[in-house]
Amino acid sequence: MTAFTIRDVPDDIASRLKIRAAEAGQSLQTYLLALVTQEATQPTVAEIAWRAERYATSEVDNDDVLALIDEGRAAR
Repeated sequence: MTAFTIRDVPDDIASRLKIRAAEAGQSLQTYLLALVTQEATQPTVAEIAWRAERYATSEVDNDDVLALIDEGRAAR
């Protein structure tokens, strides 16, 4: 695993984060890891736009859809 260090966190911000962690019944590390994990797993606007463009420009017809359904059923 990788460890991160954040320097120069203002005291008022550090205090708020400690309070929020305590209110959530978590250690500060666990609380911050959850925040970082949530941020890292959310797609960015650029990623969403790229996916939308990719799907919008895909050439898919009914035969393709039916073939994929059949493949999924066969894999069960």
